[in-house]
Amino acid sequence: MEQIKIQTHIAARVETIWNAYTSAEDIMEWNRASEDWHCTDAINDLRVGGKFKNRMEAKDGSVGFDFTGTYTALEPFKKIAYVMPDGRQVTINFNTKKSATDIEVIFDAESENPIEVQRHGWQAILDNFKAYVEKTYGNTSYGQTH
Repeated sequence: MEQIKIQTHIAARVETIWNAYTSAEDIMEWNRASEDWHCTDAINDLRVGGKFKNRMEAKDGSVGFDFTGTYTALEPFKKIAYVMPDGRQVTINFNTKKSATDIEVIFDAESENPIEVQRHGWQAILDNFKAYVEKTYGNTSYGQTH
């Protein structure tokens, strides 16, 4: 099974980024690939063996689905890994670089859509996460607190 890797760089402390990535309230704000979709509900049991469920819906109400998974590994502020119901694996690495953080997401490709379509969709969500963190939490890398 082919793996796809996407990444981004965020000028914020890893603690801020980790909390925004794992908080159900934050997830509902950033988890979408385009402006015509939204995440209407998020449940996150952040522990090995715990499950998450994010309800994704088109804003016009035409279609929706649950994005779900079960956590297989957690290293706070460093790594999250989970498996999707179809057996595909996902790993998210949080790499601290001084006062910024690089996020790398590696996921098993599915067979229904072309690799580039999958990469673009997942990257769009990660880019939206970066924009959300920077807008909502500002640059938290210089000793500021929120």
